[in-house]
Amino acid sequence: MKLEGIEGRVAFVTGGARGIGRSIAELLRDLGARVAAGDLAAPELERVFGVEADVADARAVDAAFERVERELGDVEILVLNAGIFVIEPFEETTLDSWRRTLDVNLTGAFICARRALPKMREAGYGRVVAIGSSAGKTGGAKSVAAYAASKAGIMVLAKSIASEYAGTGVTANALAPALIDTEMVSAMSDMRSRVPLGRFGRPEEVADVVGFLCSAHSSFITGEVVDVNGGFLID
Repeated sequence: MKLEGIEGRVAFVTGGARGIGRSIAELLRDLGARVAAGDLAAPELERVFGVEADVADARAVDAAFERVERELGDVEILVLNAGIFVIEPFEETTLDSWRRTLDVNLTGAFICARRALPKMREAGYGRVVAIGSSAGKTGGAKSVAAYAASKAGIMVLAKSIASEYAGTGVTANALAPALIDTEMVSAMSDMRSRVPLGRFGRPEEVADVVGFLCSAHSSFITGEVVDVNGGFLID
């Protein structure tokens, strides 16, 4: 089944240079969207408009959106994927480190959504998808308190957007992936045995779920958190 409702739409994927973000940008492109991908350095992806965007900097986000709007049009699909992953024992986590993780993973998502939502509301259409994590449900493995808190926050942020924008044509949902085969988990081969399906997930499998949530087929789904974890967490 081809996903309908994406072709011709303008999509902006944050953290789009590699891993899950790259796979999402490439999938939306292949489904016919006009795609922009943002990262600290402008991503270089075929037939994707790359923009430099530090999501923790409101001015930089505004500049990135202005470039996308000039080049492609107003953003109709926003995927909040930008994030950092820091492993630090709780007692060794400095206030600066805590703030940096929340600034990128949570405040950055807020800044981007705040920039995109007014035009979505005015147009009567929008899709917002936030990439959370199973760590936002469980607290994660040891020594990832800031990361887990930020991912819990972004998933609840999507729920809040869903509630406030219900009835405007804008939906907002989140994903809670776990143990996806990216640079983040490449050194965690010992964790593979904890996945009931017996393997790590692939970035493309996360992208497929995002594609569905961005499509016309998901028009009656909003405020949900979808697990993509091979049975790692069944709740």
